[in-house]
Amino acid sequence: MKHFTLTELTHSATAETAHIDNTPPPEAVAALTRLVDAVLDPLREAWGHPIYVTSGYRCPQLNTLVHGATHSQHMKGEAADVTGGSIAANRNLLRLIKQLKLPVDQVIDEHRGGWLHISHGPRHRRQFLATH
Repeated sequence: MKHFTLTELTHSATAETAHIDNTPPPEAVAALTRLVDAVLDPLREAWGHPIYVTSGYRCPQLNTLVHGATHSQHMKGEAADVTGGSIAANRNLLRLIKQLKLPVDQVIDEHRGGWLHISHGPRHRRQFLATH
């Protein structure tokens, strides 16, 4: 992990407010490390600018509180929501992920460029989806 830290991948203001311990188990830490090494760090290197994590690991209690998907990859440490800081930057990041052919499972363009959900795990579906 060159450009990202475990702290930023596990930090949650929502968890702090709700007094939830969002400490990931060892298997989630290993998955977060693989996500960063295989996808996020190479993306950051190619992008040349900061990429901000808005949501990374979520313990099951936190995932329920934020209305995450029942089987969210966030709970396994396989996903992070990121932004380059603007809709335009996020659209460019999405194009770059495709161009670099990074080993993603899913990339979801959330809320018309509001942020990108990026996952990496045992499945490599290379799915590119969008929500509205």
